[in-house]
Amino acid sequence: MTATWRLLKTAPPTAWLGLMVIALYTFVALAAPVIAPYGETAVVAAEYEPWGGSYLLGTDNLGRDMFTRLVFGARNTIGIAMIATILAFLLGMTAGFLAAVLGGKVDQLLSRAVDVLMAIPSLIFALLILTIIGTSIPSLILVIAVLDSTRIFRVARAVAMNIVAMDFVETARLRGEGLWWLIVREIAPNAFAPLIAEFGLRFCFVFLFISALSFLGLGIQPPTADWGSMVRDNATLISFGDFTPLLPAGAIALLTVGVNYVVDWMLHIASGLKE
Repeated sequence: MTATWRLLKTAPPTAWLGLMVIALYTFVALAAPVIAPYGETAVVAAEYEPWGGSYLLGTDNLGRDMFTRLVFGARNTIGIAMIATILAFLLGMTAGFLAAVLGGKVDQLLSRAVDVLMAIPSLIFALLILTIIGTSIPSLILVIAVLDSTRIFRVARAVAMNIVAMDFVETARLRGEGLWWLIVREIAPNAFAPLIAEFGLRFCFVFLFISALSFLGLGIQPPTADWGSMVRDNATLISFGDFTPLLPAGAIALLTVGVNYVVDWMLHIASGLKE
């Protein structure tokens, strides 16, 4: 804890801002049922009620409380994005490390498979697959994780290739250590810093990707609250000078900026550069 606090004290103001934004969103996501004044799907009034009174941010196109939907949207959108990012990292990092350690035909096979997937635009590919298999939350998470794991594979393989060439890895090979020992005990700890920074970037991309799919109608499905679909459902208000639809868009933008501030700080630390 002392080392962590010492590290935090050296963080720039932008990193502190990012950490506070992440902490706020995490709290809102975890405490959504307590913070929200109404149920997630409850119709509480007529559609498009103005701000104020019993409805802090008015109501949406079906008469549901916008503040409640924003709060529950944090839990749903961020939670699904986090699960998809973790799964993508498990797939991409494992495949990347295997390709670097085994090399040869395994490396070529995995690399060419990744090249094929990356050659197809992600949004178009996701729309096609989700149209075929359906838009349930498990299928949404799986499709996004597989597509995003290709980017993580590239980073993990590149980092691991540099580590595999070092003397301590060759020494471990000569000692007779197995494949998983090399990956878990030799490569993974030394690849930790750049991959943690990549995790933050990937989370932002997955988060925005889910919001884009929801805006197009193939992401998180109604009546589940989601920021992307909230923008779509209430977009007509912009024509009347009401910026309520911009609230979920602003929530998406703020979290993205906050995470990127923290990622920039982590990349600076990992690079070993001094101010």
